[in-house]
Amino acid sequence: MDPAKTPLRTERLHALVEVARHEGFSKAARALGRTQSSLSQLVAALEEDVGLPLLVREGRRTRPTEAGRVLVAHAERVLAELGRARAELDALGALTRGRLVVGTTDTLSMHVLPPALAELRREHGGVELVLDHRPSPEVARRVAEGTVDLGIVTLPLPASLRIGGRPIEAELRVDVLAPLEEALVCPAGHPLAKKERVTATDLAREPLLLLDKTTASRAALDAWLDARGVVPRIAMEMASVEVLLRLVELGFGMTVVPAVAAAGRGRTLAAVPIRGLEPRQVALVTGTVGPLSPAARAFASIVRKRVR
Repeated sequence: MDPAKTPLRTERLHALVEVARHEGFSKAARALGRTQSSLSQLVAALEEDVGLPLLVREGRRTRPTEAGRVLVAHAERVLAELGRARAELDALGALTRGRLVVGTTDTLSMHVLPPALAELRREHGGVELVLDHRPSPEVARRVAEGTVDLGIVTLPLPASLRIGGRPIEAELRVDVLAPLEEALVCPAGHPLAKKERVTATDLAREPLLLLDKTTASRAALDAWLDARGVVPRIAMEMASVEVLLRLVELGFGMTVVPAVAAAGRGRTLAAVPIRGLEPRQVALVTGTVGPLSPAARAFASIVRKRVR
């Protein structure tokens, strides 16, 4: 075998470094917890690998040859880097460090995920958490493409959403967690606020402030209204649930958003269930290629426990 192509094994490099450091085989063997003969065999095998003598004995001392000094200098750096790599991998495994990118919507991160986020911070405070806020269809696409580690979305996703000609669901692992009820949110003093449930016809009579057409919520609502032959009076469209709620408070109209988003606003707003509008589902989505990182696995487990 060409010595230049012979792989240098870390165990043999470690043996050389220790013998050079202790200037002898017996002290190096004790430091490594090995026998002197096994250490000699490792160094001999390394000399065969490189095709040059690496150590020379001078009386009771053993010192590196010129080739040995060159190799020891490189081996020390290599072994130090491997030690640092091992420490970083151990830290990742123990979740004392790492980076986690979670794709989700503003509404879910504000009203559904806080208990899960708090537990992640409490149990794995060394993990750097990045929340990538986007509509659910875009979150699903980014998960499928590997741009984010995992996503928390609302289902159903639009049927038109495809990756490479395939339905998006074919590129995802989907774990349904909990229902997400939609409600008509109106000013607390409005006559509709007194009803137990409103109908599609009720919605058609009022100016509606709706999420824009990039959202899964809007797609589901449009399909539901269309199936009932209802044409809504859309006064405004935007991407933020929180802005929609504020505009309802200011009297610009009404909105249809997850009921949980209006929680805590009972003095100014009423969230009225909508008859016949099936709840959507909160789901955890992950990619189908490759394993999850330790941080992503830990957060997925927390989400399943806290949200389901």
